[in-house]
Amino acid sequence: MSDASIPSATPQVGAESVRAIEAIVMVAVDPVPSDQLAQLLELPVAVIEGLCGELADAYAEAGHGFELAKVAGGWRFQSHPDLSPYVERFLLDGQRARMSSAALETLAIIAYKQPLSRAQIASIRGVDPDGVLRTLHARGYIGEVGRDTGPGQAILYGTTPAFLEKLGLASLADLPPIAEFVPGADVVEALEHGLRIDPPADARA
Repeated sequence: MSDASIPSATPQVGAESVRAIEAIVMVAVDPVPSDQLAQLLELPVAVIEGLCGELADAYAEAGHGFELAKVAGGWRFQSHPDLSPYVERFLLDGQRARMSSAALETLAIIAYKQPLSRAQIASIRGVDPDGVLRTLHARGYIGEVGRDTGPGQAILYGTTPAFLEKLGLASLADLPPIAEFVPGADVVEALEHGLRIDPPADARA
């Protein structure tokens, strides 16, 4: 990054502070919260937020293949979204197992409807979700977030910060509206008509 793209220094903030933010976020495993950066650099949280925002804009303007993004309550470096096909190809090239469609479906249900009990998930999916829940829990995407107040006090499941981090989201509010994935009434009607098996004419007589 050129000197021109680094946020300008002020009496309170020098170029070293900007470089320190880059270095810390670069080596961090998890997103680094602004208040933690503020403590390490001995600067107000508002100043840190401003610097990180300026850095993010500078990287975007320079056209890098990475970006500084606020994810799951903290800052991290991540690949640029428009390069995801290349990154996915690299990651899926024998380096990790893909999640099953059942796991993805269950994770989506929990993400949009949480908190949910095992029985509630089963009623939506129509199958026993125990195996899938164990898989999602082992991967750190879901966790126990409470207990149902009804009889038996069933465990309630919800997504974790790791889920937000994997999807590159700052909060659940950034999930796309579920209506975008639900077909309209006209589409449903057309599907029902196309799949309907009408009896032969002589059978109806």
